Amino acid sequence: MKIGKIITINDISVEIILSSNDIKIGDILEVEDNNKYVFEVVEINNISATCISLYSTRGLQKGSIVIKKNDGLEVEYSDKILGRVFDSYGDVIDDLPFESEKKVKVSHNTVSLKEVKVENDPLWTGIKVIDFFAPLQKGFKMGLLGGAGVGKTVLIKELIHNIYASSNSNAVFVGAGERSREGRELYDDMKSSNLLDKMTMVYGQMGDNPVSRSKSVATGLRMAEYLRDEKGQDVLIFIDNIYRFIQAKAEISTDLKELLIENGYPANMAGEVSDIEERINSTDKGSITSFQAIYIPADDLTDDAVQTVMSYMDGQIVLDRKIAELGLYPAINVFKSTSKLIDKDKIGERHFSLVERVLANLTRYEELEEIIAVLGIEELSEEDKLVFYRSRKLRNYFSQPMFVAEAFTNIKGVFVDIEDVLNDVENILNDAWVSDFPYKIDIYNVGHGNADYIRGSKHRILYDIGIKVRIFNIENGLREYKDIKIIRIISKDYNLLIMKDYLPIIGEIEGSVDIKNDEVNLSFKDIKAFYMNSNNEFNLMIKEG
Repeated sequence: MKIGKIITINDISVEIILSSNDIKIGDILEVEDNNKYVFEVVEINNISATCISLYSTRGLQKGSIVIKKNDGLEVEYSDKILGRVFDSYGDVIDDLPFESEKKVKVSHNTVSLKEVKVENDPLWTGIKVIDFFAPLQKGFKMGLLGGAGVGKTVLIKELIHNIYASSNSNAVFVGAGERSREGRELYDDMKSSNLLDKMTMVYGQMGDNPVSRSKSVATGLRMAEYLRDEKGQDVLIFIDNIYRFIQAKAEISTDLKELLIENGYPANMAGEVSDIEERINSTDKGSITSFQAIYIPADDLTDDAVQTVMSYMDGQIVLDRKIAELGLYPAINVFKSTSKLIDKDKIGERHFSLVERVLANLTRYEELEEIIAVLGIEELSEEDKLVFYRSRKLRNYFSQPMFVAEAFTNIKGVFVDIEDVLNDVENILNDAWVSDFPYKIDIYNVGHGNADYIRGSKHRILYDIGIKVRIFNIENGLREYKDIKIIRIISKDYNLLIMKDYLPIIGEIEGSVDIKNDEVNLSFKDIKAFYMNSNNEFNLMIKEG
């Protein structure tokens, strides 16, 4: 049906003189005999309508006849969304054959208050620092805050990997205004991990126009609603980056010559964010849990856009550049990261009290760091030294090797159960991992505590993991290879012993070895070092006697 003619073209903004009144805001129009140019109606006057172009307006001419295409943007609403990649307008972009089964409008009413389900089960991620300090619940909205280059996208990819690997729930990933390269990497990673068929991807990337970047979130959310409402699933939606959604809206407002507020944000920013966030909820049919990466401009948490988004969050995970500079990943600031689930009645007395004790130790650690920077560590009392080293163990313990970073770090990723985390933290707080050399144990970038360090048990460590041992006898050149369950190291001098879980420390050990009943007893006159490789192979070089 003919609607009118184009009279003004201004980048993405197009004005049409109307010849028909059968038009409303949200309708999709296109140029007659040329479906390359598609528009959405955003404003209607008496005789004209203002539209925004979904694609480039290059080559578009004034006087072109415009016809009505349909009543709004439509997306696929069936199981065929799984394993596929869509653009912001619901079109497949992975160059594979696709036959639509059912389509619905992108716009959708929010869940009514009567339908919202508040109480849900926890959702464990296998990432120590998140599960301990900022645990999740099904249906939560979690903000992932951080400046450029501190690991937001990597953490999102790790969450996708861990939660899919531990459950059968499908998910939706929305790339809003982020790099196309990262989108391609995620697609390849999910495909190689055989997880692609469990998720849907929607991209409105950095190189697209602002309309595409702003529509990607609503399109992805409509697909997540299908999985929740029609399939009854607990769905995960990852939005990277919700701040770019607001930026895109600001660009559109600028083109439409609308009034902007401070920092160039659109005047209706709160309403635009509300339309998205209020659709992310749990019902009796299922739940939608969201992780939303939030770019922080100039690392300013008080930015208006950041605060508007955060007002809808059930918790926040804050990535800190200072922590990233220490090489501690995920680089999460545990003082600024919060969750509504941190409550005695929700996570239990033990978990809650451990969080309080850890935060108290880490607070004291920061105070002691300032003293050490001025006076040096030797000026601390023995009690403060113990607190300092204990707290540093805690800080290092919450670093963790990631599955999605294995290709870069050559360290195997780990999924850590919350009970293991609570036990390990309790051991560290109770100095159970101290023995006679409290300052020599390094638990940086490991999973849960494989080593059982017994306080007060002199000259003994039990290293209780399933490993393989190669014995090289330097004198006669013979070597023995055996699977070992327990290694018992005995030494008179522990000051020279360095232990690191899964991290290579190459060196020689002089001493004797005795293998009995799947145990290795090592006695040393002098310990230099030992190492364990990525295959959990423990290599020893010894001399007879």
